[in-house]
Amino acid sequence: MTGGDSGIGRAVAIAYAREGSDVAISYLPREVVALIEQEGRKAIASPGDISNERFCAKLVKAAHKQLGGLDILACMAGKQHAVDKITDLTTAQFEDTYRVNVFALFWIVKAALPLMPPSGSIITTASIQATHPSPSLLDYAPTKAAILAFTRALARQVAGDGIRVNCVAPGPVWTPLQTSGGQPQKKIVVFG
Repeated sequence: MTGGDSGIGRAVAIAYAREGSDVAISYLPREVVALIEQEGRKAIASPGDISNERFCAKLVKAAHKQLGGLDILACMAGKQHAVDKITDLTTAQFEDTYRVNVFALFWIVKAALPLMPPSGSIITTASIQATHPSPSLLDYAPTKAAILAFTRALARQVAGDGIRVNCVAPGPVWTPLQTSGGQPQKKIVVFG
């Protein structure tokens, strides 16, 4: 699972543990490990940078080996930083957002598919931004549209192998992403 260290991903990681799953997460604070272990489940902590293709491949292999299989892949990580004007949006930020939100998803899924059983499940995370983009999320919103299209195409591609691919699009959720630049400061007081 990516993005299990905070926000929605953290809640999902803990929920999986409560439902009886062992959980491998690309990065997480010890607090989340302890919460997963309190549920009597194994927690695999693999800190690293998912915007790096080699790390993504190593992450999947390590999770598969340490968990003894890979039944569910939940891709929850996301990068979002609001910028009011396109002239202030740097190429570096645009590329970084795509590397975390889209490229990492591609690399992780590509590495995981050969290791998943026919009953496997892949879960991606989109947003209302995919279809109703905010003007200040000019880099983030198209990544969510890409994730939605990627999910639909992949679902059709692997359905014959017995692997389900679904996308969730949660509504506004107050997470550390919002207060660390994910929303313009003037919107923070009314967000969600």
